[in-house]
Amino acid sequence: MSPVLSDTLYRKPRVDGVQPLQRRGDGAARELSTWRLRTAAGVEIRHAIPGEESVLVVQSGAATIGVRGQQFAVSRTGVFEERATAIYAPTGADIHVFATTDFEAIVFSTPAKSDAAPAIVQPSEIRVNARGKDMYRREVHDIFVTDPYVSRLMVGETFNPPGHWSSFPPHKHDGRDGEPVLEEVYYFRVSPPQGFGQQVLYTQDGECIAHVVRDGDTVLLPYGYHPVAAAPGYRLYYLWGMAGEQRKLALHEDPAHTWIHDHP
Repeated sequence: MSPVLSDTLYRKPRVDGVQPLQRRGDGAARELSTWRLRTAAGVEIRHAIPGEESVLVVQSGAATIGVRGQQFAVSRTGVFEERATAIYAPTGADIHVFATTDFEAIVFSTPAKSDAAPAIVQPSEIRVNARGKDMYRREVHDIFVTDPYVSRLMVGETFNPPGHWSSFPPHKHDGRDGEPVLEEVYYFRVSPPQGFGQQVLYTQDGECIAHVVRDGDTVLLPYGYHPVAAAPGYRLYYLWGMAGEQRKLALHEDPAHTWIHDHP
């Protein structure tokens, strides 16, 4: 078994403050870093990465987010209860979080030269896509994907009903079949939270690993196919961040499984 795909699960208990979940330069990560921001009501925290642009996606709670002199009021009951609110912070911009309730958010960042203005995406602006059918039916929410603000990052959310698969038929975007190279990170939530899912990563040459993913886990997807399954009885959510050669959702499906598109 390759030490690369097997070393892609990051499980870190929640702590207050700015918590790195995985970082560019560690393991196989070349593009993305992921952070969890968590704080109690009335507390202010600050996050910035020189030379990198960032997208903050609210997980729960309410706060005022300051970026380059602009103030954004954000809130979310929870990822399974409301659509996302997200903030774009251009390259090198500080993110100031002043929590008005207990607050949690996830931040993706990647190197970029953008000098765009900060931006917010509200729940009403989320593009909702119904994907798949039968036991691989799921819902995909585009947050920052085709917008005019972000330079390199693409960010969205996927929701698996209990027992359902997503990223299916299995696809990849590692360039080995001519598609643009994109690195990806998944951040998982589960409802009820004691549940779990399965994250599979594999390649055509036989490399394969299956992670049991739990609420709050992070998985790096450096290359290969990467389908996801929710356990029966448990809703599964993952926030995804991508960056690479192009800012475009380009993928290559495993030809062994594309027949399912035509299956009644």
